[in-house]
Amino acid sequence: MPTLPREQPEPSPSEPYRARRMAESFGVDAQRYDRSRPGYPDALVARIVAGSPGPDVLDVGCGTGIAARQFRAAGCTVLGVEPDGRMADFARARGLDVEVASFEAWQPAGRTFDTVVAAQSWHWVDPVAGAVKAAQVLRPGGRLAIFGHAYEPPAEVAEPFAAAYRRAVPDSPLNDQPARRPLDLYQAAYAKVADRIHESGRFDAPEQWRFDWERSYTRDRWLDLLPTTGGLTQLRPDQLAGILEAVGDAIDSLGGRFTMNYTTLAVTAVRVATS
Repeated sequence: MPTLPREQPEPSPSEPYRARRMAESFGVDAQRYDRSRPGYPDALVARIVAGSPGPDVLDVGCGTGIAARQFRAAGCTVLGVEPDGRMADFARARGLDVEVASFEAWQPAGRTFDTVVAAQSWHWVDPVAGAVKAAQVLRPGGRLAIFGHAYEPPAEVAEPFAAAYRRAVPDSPLNDQPARRPLDLYQAAYAKVADRIHESGRFDAPEQWRFDWERSYTRDRWLDLLPTTGGLTQLRPDQLAGILEAVGDAIDSLGGRFTMNYTTLAVTAVRVATS
C-alpha cells in the first residue's frame, strides 16, 4: 500500500475498494507488472504455510501470480481469483489456475480452502463483505492472511516525484498527500483491517506481523516499476513521461541508484469452528 507510488486515489483513501476502474487498471501492462513488482519475504510465506491446516490456498486478487507462485513453490495448491482478465491470462500462462471475478462476486461452488491470502490486494475488496466471504470458503481452523508492502523512497526521490505528479495532474486528490508517509500510518491501516476481521465474529483474534528488508534500485529498475502503480496506470503517455524524467534525474543525482527500505505488514486470523 505505498504512498509513493500511490495506490488509493478515487473515490476516497478510506474506501479504495469502491474505485473499480483503478482496481482493474493494473493489467494495462501485465508483463511489466510481473517483472518489476517485488515478491514477498520467504519468511512470511513459510509462516503462513506452517500455520495453516493444509495446502489448499485461495489467492484473492492474485494479479499476475507473484504471491501465488511463491505459495506453489512452498508446496501449496493455489487457485487465484482476479477481476482483470489480462492479469489472469498472464498468471495462467505461468501454470496457475485463475478464475476471473471480483472476490465479492466470485462463486466458490462449494469449494473450501485451508488458507485465503490477499497480497497487496485487500484494499480493493469490500472489507466487511470480504471477511464474511473468506470465512465462508475457509475450512474450520483455516487461516486468512492479508499482507502487503509499505515502501517509501528516500526524500531525494519521493519529493521530485510528488512535484512532477502535481505538475502533470494538478487536479488530482493525491496532491494533498505528503511526498512520504511514516510507517505508523501503514500500520494503522492494517490495524483497521484487523478490527474489521475481528468484528465479523468469524475469526479468532487477529495477529499482526512485520517483516523488514531492503532492495537496491538502479534508475532503470525503479522507472520500470513506477508505471505499474495505481497513481500512474491511467495517465496519458506525455504525463507519465514527464514524471519519469523528473524521477530519473533525481536518481541520477544520487549516483544512479538508491536503497529502498521495505516493511511487509500482515494481518492474519484463524477461522473459528462453527457448530
